[in-house]
Amino acid sequence: EENAYMVERGLLTDREREIINGEADVSDDYRYRVASRIRNKIDRIDGDVTILEEHRADLLEELREVVCEED
Repeated sequence: EENAYMVERGLLTDREREIINGEADVSDDYRYRVASRIRNKIDRIDGDVTILEEHRADLLEELREVVCEED
């Protein structure tokens, strides 16, 4: 069932982007906590990759193209 209120985003929320790129005026402690949350998300990507390998190899390939793209 689709949720009409779903928000599409990448790895980072808009707020996390602001904090990481220095646009937000937050304490060093808060910036550290945000970085820790992002590390936890990165760790969970491994499980997502396994699911995509088993069920949607096409989507996994798209992910690899985006993440592994060389500039």
